[in-house]
Amino acid sequence: MKILLLADVKGQGKKGDIINVSDGYANNFLLKRGLGVIATADKINSAELHKQAVEKQKLAEKQKAQEDAQRLKGQTVHITASTGAQGKMYGSITNKEIADELNKLGFAVDKKQVVLKDPIRTKGKYTCNVKLYAEIAVTVNIEVV
Repeated sequence: MKILLLADVKGQGKKGDIINVSDGYANNFLLKRGLGVIATADKINSAELHKQAVEKQKLAEKQKAQEDAQRLKGQTVHITASTGAQGKMYGSITNKEIADELNKLGFAVDKKQVVLKDPIRTKGKYTCNVKLYAEIAVTVNIEVV
């Protein structure tokens, strides 16, 4: 029996795959638990259209990330930090503060996309990576004053 999977099933396939399984397994496990539906021509066609739409959306996201990477390349982020009498900073500069500054500059960056090895604890110039997409990363200069 041909089944269109509605969710990932371990050992069988991923969501959207069309698999061929025995009638008992399909009726007693996949259909009963809502993990799949019987693969009719209409369902197969709609699954293919959905896959194409998802691929098109991913391609558009990747192109936007590449454009943002070109604009972001070589940017310098200026962050002001308060210090004590001996020049030590109160707290540290984390990826959240860097992401906030990038958002103020017009880049849609989440704090999870900013990769810092360690939080910045002293004034100076630093670099960090910003991962915009799976294979697209850009180095950004950070100046803490």
